[in-house]
Amino acid sequence: ELKGIVFVIQSQSNSFHSKRAEDLKRDILKQAVDLGKELPTVLLIHQINRHEGAWTILPLMTDFSVTYGRNSSWIFFCEEDTRIQVLKLVETLRRFDKSKEWFLGKALYDEESTIIHHYAFAENPTVFKFPDFAAGWALSIPLVNKLAKKLKSEPLKSDFTIDLKHEIALYIWQKGEGPHLTPVPEFCTDDVNSYKVDHCATTFSNFLPLCGEPVNKEDVFVAVKTCRKFHGDRIPVVKQTWEREAALIEYYSDYADISIPTIDLGVPNTDRGHCGKTFAILERFLNHTSARTPWLVVVDDDTLISIFRLRKLLSCYDPNEPVFLGERYGYGLGTGGYSYITGGGGMVFSRTAVQKLLASKCRCYSMDAPDDMVLGMCFSGLGIPITHSPLFHQARPMDYPKDYLSHQIPVSFHKHWNIDPVKVYFTWLAPNTEESRNGKKVGYNREDL
Repeated sequence: ELKGIVFVIQSQSNSFHSKRAEDLKRDILKQAVDLGKELPTVLLIHQINRHEGAWTILPLMTDFSVTYGRNSSWIFFCEEDTRIQVLKLVETLRRFDKSKEWFLGKALYDEESTIIHHYAFAENPTVFKFPDFAAGWALSIPLVNKLAKKLKSEPLKSDFTIDLKHEIALYIWQKGEGPHLTPVPEFCTDDVNSYKVDHCATTFSNFLPLCGEPVNKEDVFVAVKTCRKFHGDRIPVVKQTWEREAALIEYYSDYADISIPTIDLGVPNTDRGHCGKTFAILERFLNHTSARTPWLVVVDDDTLISIFRLRKLLSCYDPNEPVFLGERYGYGLGTGGYSYITGGGGMVFSRTAVQKLLASKCRCYSMDAPDDMVLGMCFSGLGIPITHSPLFHQARPMDYPKDYLSHQIPVSFHKHWNIDPVKVYFTWLAPNTEESRNGKKVGYNREDL
């Protein structure tokens, strides 16, 4: 029955995201009222637990087991943009024996082994299935109870959280001792208006959020981190692809090259993290750009980004809030730790966030510390939450399942390994895929990449 399902929305505390999650909660409860059913429990992850790692979900299993272990049948997880047909969901879950351990979802798999999954299942990566969170996914209470028991005896010790959906599936599978993901065809990511959705219990809004006019070009300042050894190969790619979309852009290097031009910040290049350079960029943004420029984007010289789409996305965020936006990773979240925005996909800061950060005493513990992780640590200490967007990507398009990317309008990808980065940009990120370049129409097929 509906009251046996606990709905958990994978929400965030940023005002734009929390409102969307609240809207989804209202919709679920309204459907229950319209069906004349007893109201189910609907939880928002950012409200459940102030613990920094709540978004990684596994640390919540003990609470779920204690609170819902006796009177519920299923914990159903979804994203703020998942749309749910409540009656259809109840009918779908009824097919599965709730007294057994079930892990249900829409199955994704890797076509080839990938760095973001630490090259797991290298012999045949297609064998391991993990859930597409956008379609919703469910755990039966017996499985929740088992996971809670396991967590008690073996606390989570993973250091990095990189791709949560894959890592949760691995943890549940326990090298064959636990269940595999069972694919459920009614968990869908087709758009709600698609002709295919009649059988679907869930659908997903496939769009880039737009909350009014895109922010002005002049409201986004772009800082590109580079160094002398990459001036010849990486910077030309930026200039051939997305540089034209940026009204305000500067290249920061360890060498002033007037042909680009690059600015030498007086920070030597380091082989590892670039904390010293990034903090110098933040200081420069605050002290040498117009106070009317509300947004700063820091990217690597091998980041491919759509500034055009980013301006649409930023229309949904309030620059008067301290916003730190991008693809979220976690470090040591089982034991305290912190979340951070991974640098390669692009890090977006509101001026307010930069002001709060630099007013604090939080700085690099060494010049070559990993800048993205130090920033995560600093913002965590200031109580400023990381805002995650799955539209930013730390890796290349082929490092993600095709089915996962099919319901996205991506904002960025990262790395030039074994790809033609110009082709990737015009296929995935150009303002339209048939971008006119050098007077010719250029259109690539995503399947070729």
